[in-house]
Amino acid sequence: MLNKSKGFTLIELVVVIVILGILSAVALPRFTSLQRDARIAKLNAAKGSVAAASALLHATVLAKNNIADAAVCPGTAIIANNSNGATGTLCTENGVINLVNAYPDVTAIGTAGILSAAGITTTFNPTLAQLQAEGYNYTSTATDGTFQIQGATAPATCQFTYIEPTVANSAPVITPVITTGC
Repeated sequence: MLNKSKGFTLIELVVVIVILGILSAVALPRFTSLQRDARIAKLNAAKGSVAAASALLHATVLAKNNIADAAVCPGTAIIANNSNGATGTLCTENGVINLVNAYPDVTAIGTAGILSAAGITTTFNPTLAQLQAEGYNYTSTATDGTFQIQGATAPATCQFTYIEPTVANSAPVITPVITTGC
């Protein structure tokens, strides 16, 4: 009797390796594209949250018509004034939001403004570390705040900016999302 071994021939192994190489050459760019698409989707979601929060808080201020709250905002010692003037405060279920011309203020990290109002993190007034743990970067000046997504190849070109209104009866400007560096 002949002893027949079972297994793959060298040619079969080479063919399988070539096929796997072709598949990986096709799949790898698609995987990379999915990561970019995910960063763009996250950036668009953050922009939507910022726009919605801004509009909702503005509507609440208009509905309260400059009449201060009767009691302190829960968890704080502040009575919100609901002012639609140059500065104001508004009580939300999470805490007090600072306002400028009846829209959320652009404030530094850890203070209550558009960053807290938008709720893009699980913390109301997030620190930079908490914000970065959620995958965001945020920088602010006196009048604008820039949101970026971590992991972008060029964060400066994977962002949008919230610019608070500088005069009464004007809305904030939310710049278009820039995605070339995502």
